[in-house]
Amino acid sequence: MAGQWIDIAAADGGTFKGYLTIPASGSGPGILLLQEIFGVNASMREVADYYAEEGYVVLAPDLFWRLEPGIELGYSEADFNKAFGYYQRFDANQSIKDAADALKVLRARSECVGKVGALGFCLGGKLAYLTAARTDVDCAVCYYGVGIEADLGEAAQIKCPMVFHFAELDRFSPAEAREQIKAAFARRPDVEMYLYPGCDHAFAAPERTSFNKPATLMAHSRSIALFRKVLGPHYDLSALWDRHTELEFAVRSAEETMGTMVAEPYVNHIPTMTGGVGYRDLLRFYKNHFIPKTPKDTKLIPISRTIGADRVVDEMLFCFTHDIEIDWMLPGVAPTGKYVEIPLVAIVRFRGDKLYNEHIYWDQASVLVQVGLLDPARLPVAGVATAKKLVDEALPSNMLMARWAESASQAAE
Repeated sequence: MAGQWIDIAAADGGTFKGYLTIPASGSGPGILLLQEIFGVNASMREVADYYAEEGYVVLAPDLFWRLEPGIELGYSEADFNKAFGYYQRFDANQSIKDAADALKVLRARSECVGKVGALGFCLGGKLAYLTAARTDVDCAVCYYGVGIEADLGEAAQIKCPMVFHFAELDRFSPAEAREQIKAAFARRPDVEMYLYPGCDHAFAAPERTSFNKPATLMAHSRSIALFRKVLGPHYDLSALWDRHTELEFAVRSAEETMGTMVAEPYVNHIPTMTGGVGYRDLLRFYKNHFIPKTPKDTKLIPISRTIGADRVVDEMLFCFTHDIEIDWMLPGVAPTGKYVEIPLVAIVRFRGDKLYNEHIYWDQASVLVQVGLLDPARLPVAGVATAKKLVDEALPSNMLMARWAESASQAAE
């Protein structure tokens, strides 16, 4: 998404810039994005664009403008030194007044519908905390905020829900500081604090050596959960997923299936590592190797569905007759004519109202047993019994364990 720079009037005179980006729908709740010490650089603008994809109108004000307008630094040693120089001269109290002015501009935008939250990283994490204390934002998310412990006297002023993300190894927000912050909000069930083990400061910055993708993904889901709960927008993820699977298995249109997804989605069938990353490869996969290579009698029998803020987890039975070479599940295996039933789990992540990715899991050994390619008598694997027991928990357990019978006498004692 392409954002734009807009002018923001400061209450004490003068104007400064802010990077504004709008969701594809044209409107949505607002997020005030508060910068790191490197300015509203390309990384911050990417974060703004990312949250616009999630359905938010995002404004990232240039809070260094009183030092020097338009500062954009990278992450080289020289840029780090410049950034710390600006940080040492930075007036945090004045910046919150500027942030409040930006907040007024954001709320006044016709595209901004409903409530507004604050989101900040590093220096911006502290500013998100102070913004929550001194303005009327409806919620706030703080990533590895620096120096918050020095302003805990303002914690009582925060009335809105918050999420704090901390890195275990962060020397800028050490354990003592984290404990002080935790204690200040001990009686606030609407303030969530998360610690990411083994992670360092800036773990959510892809350009930094401290970047940790698993922690970043987990933190983003937790952030989105707060924003969705307080701000919206609220999407019917269950219906969106149902429509996607209908286009795959009933309509059988690769192009229409791709229309339910973000511009650059990905799919990973974990057991066989089939799927595609990016629009071009995924369309090629759906069009040539998934939709036409899935048996016509395929049935999806729902077992359970869990719906989160940004994903759906579907547990199902996947049933089919192996009457065609199934490129994505049994590549290179000629049709056997065997009927197969397997438990299958789909973890489907959304970005806004579009599918972003799918992680699909099943027991490949069970498939191989059922099509006659694996001998269950010689290995600790099972065939259709895994599907049967998923539906009927009363069926015997532990049948692959030779020692199960041996413990019967011990249980009786």
